Amino acid sequence: MPILEREPPKGRRESYVLPKVPVPPLKQTLDMYLSCMKHLVKEEQYQKTKAIVVKFGEPGGTGELLQKKLLERSDKTYNWVYDYWLEDMYLNQRLALPVNSNPAMVFPKQNFKDRKDSLRFAAHLITGVLEYKERIDTRVLPVDFARGQLAGTPLCMKQYYRLFNTYRLPGHKRDTLVIHKPGSTEQEHIIVACKNQFFVLDLVVNKKKLKEMDILTQLEKIVKMAENSEERQPPFGLLTSDGRTEWAQAREVLIKDSVNRESLAVIEKCLCVLCLDNPSGMEVGDTSRALLMLHGGGHEKMGANRWYDKPMQFIVGEDGVCGTVCEHSPFEGIVLVACTEYLMKFMTGSPSKMGRATSVSELPTPARLLWKTTPHIQDLLKASAERLQRLVRDLDMDVHKFEVYGKEFIKKQKMSPDAYIQVALQLAFYRCNGRLVSTYESASIRRFHEGRVDNIRSATSEALAFVKAMTDEKDSEKMKQLWDAINAQTNYTITAITGLGIDNHLLGLREIAQELKMERPEIFTDETYVASNQFILSTSQVPTTVEMFCCYGPVVPNGYGCCYNPQSDHLLFSVTSFHGSTETCSAVFIKALDEGLVEMRDLCRKSNKPQSIN
Repeated sequence: MPILEREPPKGRRESYVLPKVPVPPLKQTLDMYLSCMKHLVKEEQYQKTKAIVVKFGEPGGTGELLQKKLLERSDKTYNWVYDYWLEDMYLNQRLALPVNSNPAMVFPKQNFKDRKDSLRFAAHLITGVLEYKERIDTRVLPVDFARGQLAGTPLCMKQYYRLFNTYRLPGHKRDTLVIHKPGSTEQEHIIVACKNQFFVLDLVVNKKKLKEMDILTQLEKIVKMAENSEERQPPFGLLTSDGRTEWAQAREVLIKDSVNRESLAVIEKCLCVLCLDNPSGMEVGDTSRALLMLHGGGHEKMGANRWYDKPMQFIVGEDGVCGTVCEHSPFEGIVLVACTEYLMKFMTGSPSKMGRATSVSELPTPARLLWKTTPHIQDLLKASAERLQRLVRDLDMDVHKFEVYGKEFIKKQKMSPDAYIQVALQLAFYRCNGRLVSTYESASIRRFHEGRVDNIRSATSEALAFVKAMTDEKDSEKMKQLWDAINAQTNYTITAITGLGIDNHLLGLREIAQELKMERPEIFTDETYVASNQFILSTSQVPTTVEMFCCYGPVVPNGYGCCYNPQSDHLLFSVTSFHGSTETCSAVFIKALDEGLVEMRDLCRKSNKPQSIN
């Protein structure tokens, strides 16, 4: 049976030598909270919030009680925030996974000669996946070490062990992250999606692992079976694209029939999903490829040729559009990057092994998953298709390559490229909206046992001073204010990655209050706290060493999602927003970002130590 893994796995125990996530001092968090929000809300609201925070933190008050309970929880658990964070960030969320939650990694465009060529690529890719999984299972992956700020610290490896053995099960109010035991014989197959049909590709036949040629043979059989219209099943993958409560309700209807129960069980225990896509008919560029990864183009294209609950879905399009879309709850983007970079290097550096000599001689025909449907289920499928289509129409995406300079120029200014880009994002948002807003930048806390992320609040008061100065041509203090903004961003980054950020701490205090069945403290009902968690600008640096890029959607209806990939001589941005918001436009934001980056370069050149970008 699947388990929720809370105990150390057998084998190497890299993560268990790491320290626990600290519980920050209460006063420090409350002071930082006020500092983060003072310049983002009106003065009257700030004074009200300040009084609430002071009362919460007074000696013998509610804050001290909750802090004491949180410290007790920390003593008794490996990681006091992990479950709180996982539920708040992912499992409690009711929005559909495509766009709203699942990120995508877009691979380089492939130039396939024909369908068989794409299947060879897919077979080689799955061979690489199996090799990588074996490295995970045998615990031979080298331990990651921190880069950037406070480089050299060993990092927790547990997220890697959840790449292939987890599944997000929908619930009416809260989903469940199911974790299968490592090395389970139940996990000796992958699911192949083709023409909205789902097939089981067993990886072990007669106790022998399939070779690459065997996998190709099975994929060819699956493609041929999928073309048989007489046996075609309804597009049940659409249900996984729906809101989580809607999908949970539909799943309850499905499992009343044993055929559906069996098909779901097989999918839920697979290693990964391989989606063999037909040509999309779209003009193939960075933006269109990113859209196809995020939502498949809706039910009219490839949106039903997916199973969004599975953490790793590899997409191989006949037109060369390839990548992966991931259910995000088990692992962070940096783990996804490590896995996909390994696969890309495997694909280019490891020759395809198509020799028949070592193949399994008798390969059974892959099984098509069957479904029993009813008029009610058909209505559910239709409703899911319509909601996915609305999401597809609403997403406004712009993948942009800024080619004026890259991170090498920024490094020559002795500035952190990440901090510099974050300040540029604040400048762009200010130019578009005339204000700053609560901003999310993910900060890895993997230097701690079972560490996931906290938040770097990039909309600092120093950033606000800088972006205001950039609108005043007479201001001679711009360079100093840029440095102040960079330093503030860098300092907050160090605070967050060392486990002393405010977001996880406040979340822990809030959840402890709920566990104690207390009336929710006023600090958590105050409109400033509500605004502080509405991340209108949601950002993440996802750098790669091979040619690919990451993208994701906004986290609020009137917000932007901005994923960036700094390279030596260029900066790649994937910006998303929703057409339904009158406050956002991805193209306008990109234009403001471009202009701001050029102005920041010019400002640096005018400083005391100008540097050439050449």
